[in-house]
Amino acid sequence: PVPREEAGATWKGLFIRSVTGEMVHAVADGRVVYADWLRGFGNLLIVDHGAGFMSLYAYNEGLLRKVGEMVRAGDPVAEVGASGQSAESGLYFELRRDGKPFDPMRWVAQ
Repeated sequence: PVPREEAGATWKGLFIRSVTGEMVHAVADGRVVYADWLRGFGNLLIVDHGAGFMSLYAYNEGLLRKVGEMVRAGDPVAEVGASGQSAESGLYFELRRDGKPFDPMRWVAQ
């Protein structure tokens, strides 16, 4: 994982280097609430997991889900790429609670 910076602010997520086309999987059950291009994030998919928790998957080559679709933990949701401002192929992954990013390593380590 590599910390990223944009506009002087340190990002709270992880950049995970990977080969273009590799599958990106949902970390938990939820509903897709965003699946489109977003400046700075490229092809971005956001899953709402309830209780204020959301996961963000950015820089994707392709998105495999549409807004409103339900996903289960482990379901493929996107394909790794280098869209947006990424200089190399990989996934930018971020977790948010109540709209605020938090360190995903605390959550995935549990």
